[in-house]
Amino acid sequence: MNKTININLANLFFHIDEVAYAKLQRYLEAIKRSFANTNGSEEIIADIEARIAELFHEKMENERQVITEKEVDQVIGIMGQPEDYMVDEDIFEDQPISTKKTSRVRKLYRDIDNKYIGGVSAGLGHYFGIDALWVRLLWVLLTIFSWGGFIFIYALLWILIPEATTTAQKLDMRGEAVNISNIEKKVKEGFEDVAEKVKSVDYEKMGNKVKDSSKSFFNAIADLIMFFFKIIGKFIGIILIIIGAAGIVALIVGLFTVGILDIIHLPGIDFYNLVNSTNTPVWVVSILAFFAMGIPFFFLMYLGLKILVNNLKSIGNIAKFTLLGLWLISIILLTVFGIHQAAAHAYSGNVAIEKELHFAQPSEPIKINLRSTDRDKQENNMHINGIVLDYTENGEEILISRDFRLYLKMSHDSIARIEVRKNADGNSFKNATETAGKINYNYVVQGNTILLDDFLSTAKENKFRDQDVRVYIYLPVGTKVEFGKSPESCWIIRANNDRNVDGCELTKYSWMMNNNGELICNDCPETEEIEEDQNNKIIIDENGVDIDIKGDGDNFKLKIDEKGVQIKANEATKAELKKDTVG
Repeated sequence: MNKTININLANLFFHIDEVAYAKLQRYLEAIKRSFANTNGSEEIIADIEARIAELFHEKMENERQVITEKEVDQVIGIMGQPEDYMVDEDIFEDQPISTKKTSRVRKLYRDIDNKYIGGVSAGLGHYFGIDALWVRLLWVLLTIFSWGGFIFIYALLWILIPEATTTAQKLDMRGEAVNISNIEKKVKEGFEDVAEKVKSVDYEKMGNKVKDSSKSFFNAIADLIMFFFKIIGKFIGIILIIIGAAGIVALIVGLFTVGILDIIHLPGIDFYNLVNSTNTPVWVVSILAFFAMGIPFFFLMYLGLKILVNNLKSIGNIAKFTLLGLWLISIILLTVFGIHQAAAHAYSGNVAIEKELHFAQPSEPIKINLRSTDRDKQENNMHINGIVLDYTENGEEILISRDFRLYLKMSHDSIARIEVRKNADGNSFKNATETAGKINYNYVVQGNTILLDDFLSTAKENKFRDQDVRVYIYLPVGTKVEFGKSPESCWIIRANNDRNVDGCELTKYSWMMNNNGELICNDCPETEEIEEDQNNKIIIDENGVDIDIKGDGDNFKLKIDEKGVQIKANEATKAELKKDTVG
């Protein structure tokens, strides 16, 4: 059973047993005697005591733990004995009788003694072993090419990287051993401000080293494995920093050049106003998007820095919870805007207008022509889901869409009719119907010709609400009809016909409406069709030869046209063909 003593070492409170206290006291008195006639001895001793206190603090697992003789020996082993060093005034002029050079890992600090702004560049120069001038030059170039985005990165590092204020921190920053000799040397070189705490990367490992410095084979293997894990960890940290920093810089550039200041005007911003049903300003959405995406990028970069820099200063719980709150608020508001935006297309409404058609010569064929616009083909116009933003002759902004279809139907009496049906979406049925009613669509009847616009338009303030127009032309039985050739007719014109052809083929021939609601071709080429029961068919027409044979589980199709020869067969038929070919 040992007696314990409470001590105050460098303003830190410790429980230490009596034997350990006596050894520590003798050690500190020996140090004081060694530096009795040395300039700056008080600062040196205070710094050494602060370092010893920090080492004790690192070794304690809880506040009630007692410092034993073992911990004191470990600390003395790290700090060294006073007699191991030359502590007189000639230390800077003469070489020590015996010195030990140990390779230490540098710690990242801000060098406030060589700073221009915050000491970040000087600290990075020490950490990577390069001149701070090159680091500063790199900052200037990155700031210029990122539209000032790297200013934010610099400020972030200024906040997160601690400054080297104590002698031991400045030694750590340069990768020098923190012992009695180096502390004395740095104090004499002019380091005057000594901190309350001194941190170390690997002191515990050094204190636990075996005195003969020998390692077993298995320890060497373990160290090698840990080395590779550390390399992989550092690589992951670098990747996270690059991804986080690049994402933040890109968001900053986008935020200030497009979202807020509109320095670079993109046509896509105009379309944001067209689809924005909430009327939320683009700069508000830009800021919310910046927080929603930028905060995760920030924590990625912060995680990478924590992996690379062991002594990285924490941003604090207040900052963490503030950023988390901003991120949650941004996500919630963006979600609300998204729901509101989706609700703008929740209902569909339409307005239908039907009129009779009167032709100059009803007995003659009716011709249907499509009238196109070239506004949506101009290079300076951008498209969004078939919608084009353009201007009228009076300078008014309008939306133009080609979402138009033409259907030919049979009239139930002897009168030809046309029905124009305008459709749109809205956040209610009433709103959708009102939006549909604001669609502009035109057609004209000249003699026996119906001239139809293949596009529609609406005012910009009506916004994009999936507006479309469907035109139905009802023709009496026996009415002959012809179509004007138009490249858009392939997908615009829809009609049931006896040849089962699309709009492209419809424009090549003349047709007549029958009493089944189908168009019968008047001048299509004759086709020769040979059928054996209902399975075998051979068709020869202007398109080529089409042979289709089905039966007994076999399926064989041969088509010869301008594209070449096409053969389709099931596996059994293919096998028979291959057998016959080989034979």
